[in-house]
Amino acid sequence: MESSVLGLALAAVLILQISTPVNSSCSATGSSPRNIRYIKTSCYDTTLYPKLCYHTLAIYASTIKTNPKLLANTALHVSLKSTNSTSRLMKRASKTPGLDPRVHAAMLDCVEEVGDAVYELQRSIEEMDHAGGSNFSMVMNDVETWVSAALTDDDTCMDGFDEGAMKKKVKTTVKRHLRRIARLTSNALALVNRYASTKANLS
Repeated sequence: MESSVLGLALAAVLILQISTPVNSSCSATGSSPRNIRYIKTSCYDTTLYPKLCYHTLAIYASTIKTNPKLLANTALHVSLKSTNSTSRLMKRASKTPGLDPRVHAAMLDCVEEVGDAVYELQRSIEEMDHAGGSNFSMVMNDVETWVSAALTDDDTCMDGFDEGAMKKKVKTTVKRHLRRIARLTSNALALVNRYASTKANLS
């Protein structure tokens, strides 16, 4: 019973993540082939999950254009939105009646870890706004630290669902969604690192 209820609840995440843009003003309408090509090349040359990177960022090509800072910043927003949705869902799922105590404990730990990841991604986005001038390297180090911490939290959350006694369907469903936010965050970190190194080389 707990598997089916939890599975249905978690299924809502993908719908939210795929159907809702990060910002309604970020539209691919009118995007030039050059802008699309820039995003594709950046994703495939830089990230560990290029297909996911391209799929989630190409719709914002008209806003990103060929700007590496906007590319990294948009990737952070995409990761934050997805992580936020997963955090809310995990909170609801953790309150499902009749959960096995071990599942419930893992869910509560995960709620905390994903909540921390939301905060860390928010901080990274705030820091990105201050990137520029003589303090660029220091600010970007802070951004990279926050995003890395968010990625660690995602991974820690997934580790909590490796208990052998946990029902396979529950484990598989939860980890599928956690894997997505971890991959989005990994891609965002790669693009942040790329922006930081590119800018540093120009200075």
